[in-house]
Amino acid sequence: MTRTAETNGLLWGARARDWAEVQEGQCAAAFRAVLDHAAVGPGTCHLDVGCGAGMAAALSASRGATVCGLDAAEALLEIARERTPTGDFRQGDLEALPFEDDSFDLVTGFNAFQYAGDAAQALREAGRVAKPGGMVVIMTWGDPAGMEAASLVGAMKPLLPAPPPGAPGPFALSDETALRAFAAAGGLTPGTVFDVDTHWSYPDEATGLRGLGSAGVAVRAIEHSGREAFIEAHRAALAPFRQPDGSFRVAARFRCLVAMPGT
Repeated sequence: MTRTAETNGLLWGARARDWAEVQEGQCAAAFRAVLDHAAVGPGTCHLDVGCGAGMAAALSASRGATVCGLDAAEALLEIARERTPTGDFRQGDLEALPFEDDSFDLVTGFNAFQYAGDAAQALREAGRVAKPGGMVVIMTWGDPAGMEAASLVGAMKPLLPAPPPGAPGPFALSDETALRAFAAAGGLTPGTVFDVDTHWSYPDEATGLRGLGSAGVAVRAIEHSGREAFIEAHRAALAPFRQPDGSFRVAARFRCLVAMPGT
């Protein structure tokens, strides 16, 4: 079984505070939309895999849910525990969840499952720990066509090591057919698909660069091509979205698939 927690933990933990303070919140609208769809409230047991600094879990807990989280990066988990002291946050692999069968009403993976070393196994694990009749939600990028944030994602590509032949790109699951097939390959029954439109907002260029540089893929790009190359590319990518007051506003879209355990 391919596991990637050690590598991902180093990459995503490198700039944990920057991620928590700037970039994680750019997905908050999608977190809230999923929690609304799942009617999260008192009595809900929610596991967020690839939970990062725990913002989605904190939002869920604020609605009365009992929350657990798993992530590769201990530095991010430290922040998650600060945000939600009542939560159960553990370091580990998505392919081997340290939780009992049939434990959760809701299992979420916000831009998480597709980055597991063995995505199908990670989804099987999500299905295993979900209660019968529970939900597993897979979030990925929405359709990149016409999406402003796609240009920021694209700015990263030349800075990264060449991917293996045939490796899927960041928008591989944006296609609904591919997303449904991805869920089914992990033993889940695909259901509703919905999109969430939102904006990435930064008060100034320095904050934007700090946020964009905090993701694990950005840390890898900086290691490979150097910080100056990263800054130059992302200054250029951000420039079209500068507002008159010097802030930045970039439209983004996320796609969410709601699945059930079992096929």
